[in-house]
Amino acid sequence: MLNHSTAAARANRVYLRAEDCRVADLAALCARQTDKAEYPFAADVQKNVLIYDCPSLVPVLNDPTDRRALMAEWAEAMLTGPGVVVLKRAETDLAMLDAASDVFWRLIDAQNRAGTGGGDHFAKPGANDRLWNSLEKHCLADPANFARYYGNPFLAAISEAWLGPAYQMTAQLNVVNPGGAAQSPHRDYHLGFQSTAQIERYPLHVQTLSPVLTLQGAIAHVDATLETGPTQLLPYSQTYDAGYLAMGLPEFRAYFSENFIQLPLERGDMLFFSPALLHAAGTNRSADVRRMVNLFQVSSAYGRAMETVDRSRMVKALYPALRAGKADGSLTEAQIACALAASAEGYSFPTNLDRDPPLGGMAPKTQAALVAEALASDWEPEALFTAMDAQAERRLA
Repeated sequence: MLNHSTAAARANRVYLRAEDCRVADLAALCARQTDKAEYPFAADVQKNVLIYDCPSLVPVLNDPTDRRALMAEWAEAMLTGPGVVVLKRAETDLAMLDAASDVFWRLIDAQNRAGTGGGDHFAKPGANDRLWNSLEKHCLADPANFARYYGNPFLAAISEAWLGPAYQMTAQLNVVNPGGAAQSPHRDYHLGFQSTAQIERYPLHVQTLSPVLTLQGAIAHVDATLETGPTQLLPYSQTYDAGYLAMGLPEFRAYFSENFIQLPLERGDMLFFSPALLHAAGTNRSADVRRMVNLFQVSSAYGRAMETVDRSRMVKALYPALRAGKADGSLTEAQIACALAASAEGYSFPTNLDRDPPLGGMAPKTQAALVAEALASDWEPEALFTAMDAQAERRLA
């Protein structure tokens, strides 16, 4: 006989609910103070954030034993410590950095003249200039500059510290213009881009796994004074297990607005944090500084399936059978949903955010959602296949 109280208690442990989130639980975690003695490679602690002086750490990176110890310190700092580190003077070749900025300005200008780009996950359209996939565009526009830019040993070391080897680099340039308002506080990719209802479907162990699959970082291309609105950060908030569900609740946003910290960054400084850290780009209150920051989103090598599957070909073969089964009642709605989950692509990423931006939400429509829409409206197969081909074309680099 099923013990309903035991089953309910287990379900509540494994599946979190937004209604059970308590600000007091987050506040207790964020009350911690960073003890520099626990982080011997750090040069300073400012506003609970660990500060590292990169030029002095060059010999450390060149010694295998010391390098491993430094990487372990960074990993623990982001997992169980404040969740954020600043790498001062991580890039000292400012001429190279300025040349990269020139490349980005040219790409932004071309994008604006073409009327392409746009869309943002957590800011109003027009508040900034976004250059999606700045990694590939930078490489194609100036390979020599790209090689020096991404040849940075600190970027490589901290990516490996969090994700291990064989990580996958992506980058998105963000320029917050004067008057650009702050983003809403959030966690980042993966679960940070899902709705509350979607997040509640993921068990707790997946919610705690998500942050260790990506690393968030940035390099400042200009001096980002407090007036220009550098990233708002809430140290230790990444240790709150229910944070993905809590980030959209008004009381948690109010707590964030009353307790976030900001640190100025100089040109060439890098900032890295757990994607589970509550954060937001700040308001640019300067009169004339366009705050250019290149955002790094580094992914684990393990975020991939074992086999290559042509899901579009599968869906095109399957759709007539699903449509017929729905029409004659031989397939239930539940069976159709299960068959779609096993065949169609149910996730929005990776995609080409220039052509497939997150307009009207935090993520573009999935292939599975498109097929479900077609079934609900009883599209002819040719209509769905045309829509699928157009969707696939938008997703290509």
